[in-house]
Amino acid sequence: MNLDFDQLAVEDVSRHFGRRRALSHITFTAARGGILGLLGPNGAGKSTMLAMLATLLKPTTGVIRYGTVDPGSHAPALRARIGILGHDLFLYPELTARENLAFFAGLYHSADAPRDAREALGRAGLADRADDPVSSFSRGMRQRVALERALIHQPRLALLDEPFTGLDDASAAALVARLRALRDGGAIVILATHDLDLAEGLLDQAVFLRDGRMVEAVARPEALRSTYRSVMGRQ
Repeated sequence: MNLDFDQLAVEDVSRHFGRRRALSHITFTAARGGILGLLGPNGAGKSTMLAMLATLLKPTTGVIRYGTVDPGSHAPALRARIGILGHDLFLYPELTARENLAFFAGLYHSADAPRDAREALGRAGLADRADDPVSSFSRGMRQRVALERALIHQPRLALLDEPFTGLDDASAAALVARLRALRDGGAIVILATHDLDLAEGLLDQAVFLRDGRMVEAVARPEALRSTYRSVMGRQ
């Protein structure tokens, strides 16, 4: 089974929680070397979609394919090819940045966890704070460590839920640069965001969601804020 998939396909996917329909009949594809944005207001279903892409939730109907692989019994193996950054950063505050990253590298059976942690800290621009506890970091610094935690195993699919929340301008710019490098390295990047200004010029594709339904998908969206207003204003 080849898990080095080049495409992610969401095929007529719905997710219900009892009588509540969180998502209904969503279809889109995302290719390797691209950044796809899930855009929409609170309650649109963005986080639910990311949870399904991460194999943490199963679709009620429809299917998600990773290349030719349907998760089914392969979900645990697929998770080794997926990195996720959610609202919870999943860092141990009492540990240093180096210790956090080495720990997570070890969970993914790294052949050299200290090296991987050192290189990740360099990418995060935090090599000089490597041995400081994460509890002493600003929100932006913790976010940068958490992103590298999510990417420490070089996943094929990176999923980010509101990654710009709480970041200052410098941290946000560093995150945009890291996402572009990730795309250029051949990953599939999918992010849910409210921050249209920071997403401007970053997305190769935008999927607009409202009330759990897909309004439209736009390739290489320009003038993102006005496009958002136009698309979301449709009945």
